[in-house]
Amino acid sequence: MSRLQPDQVKAFYDIGFTVQPDVFAAEEVARMREAFDRLEATARRIGSTAMHEGSQFVVDTLPENRIKIHRIVWCGAAEPVLSGFGSDPRLLEMAAQLLGSRSMNQLINQAHFKLPGDGVAFPWHQDSTHRRFGMAEWTDVNGRGSYVQTLTALDDIGEDNGPLCFIPGAKDHLNIPPDGTLPPGLDPATAVPATMRAGSVLLFGPYSVHGSQPNTSTRPRRTFINGYAYPGANARIYPGEGAGRLLQLG
Repeated sequence: MSRLQPDQVKAFYDIGFTVQPDVFAAEEVARMREAFDRLEATARRIGSTAMHEGSQFVVDTLPENRIKIHRIVWCGAAEPVLSGFGSDPRLLEMAAQLLGSRSMNQLINQAHFKLPGDGVAFPWHQDSTHRRFGMAEWTDVNGRGSYVQTLTALDDIGEDNGPLCFIPGAKDHLNIPPDGTLPPGLDPATAVPATMRAGSVLLFGPYSVHGSQPNTSTRPRRTFINGYAYPGANARIYPGEGAGRLLQLG
């Protein structure tokens, strides 16, 4: 199992993220990459945002027959191998440690692509916005955010291929607008890039302020994202066949 050390738990809350290196072996990463290759081929064939085989493909068509894949929501429906990895005990053990619960609802099972030159970027935001904090669809049951997101690197992530960057200091929901304008007290100059090797797992909470720039390298930056909620926190119905499933770590 991949239990986090005390300094990693402290970083999760103080900096906004922590990285557990080498969680998945090379052959496991290869299986996930193969699934991503099939998803990419499907996205190219579809060419626009649509539901397909139980997954939501969020895609734009670019000039010269190119595409921009923003994300593939609940990718494990179209590629069951990713559903299996999304409930892997190694991920659940770390999520359970941070949530304080060995039961959890899985809300997110997503494939993210940052291919060279596709321009995919994300402004500063908190995942608490997507979870609907402050609305009837969400209750912070455990008083610490009630949500843990994991990001598995399928490629080595450096500072040149669009890593997630985190601004330390946020401890609550801040209502950051869609354009990423930061409230006073948060300085982008303090942002920390989450660089990591393929097979490693990044973990962060709903209040972590993060964003990413486009991939300016010549290599892809593909990430497999899974998110877990404390039981009873979520009342929102997420798209995709299987979203919201209850997982139990024995």
